[in-house]
Amino acid sequence: MQVERINNEIVIRIPSDMDTNRLQKILNLVRYGELTSKSTASQDEVDDLASEINKNWWTKNKSKFLK
Repeated sequence: MQVERINNEIVIRIPSDMDTNRLQKILNLVRYGELTSKSTASQDEVDDLASEINKNWWTKNKSKFLK
């Protein structure tokens, strides 16, 4: 693996035999860091949003699991 800084970018060269699923997980983590780096949300706000999303999901999908 090789990492270079070129102009205003970081270029990472990875051998082509690397497991693409593993690479995708790493890239997802990097993307998550990029997207959340400027967030001003508190942990409590994030927890509340996650709870609301889970509650709404369960309301829409519980019939698939409970019969």
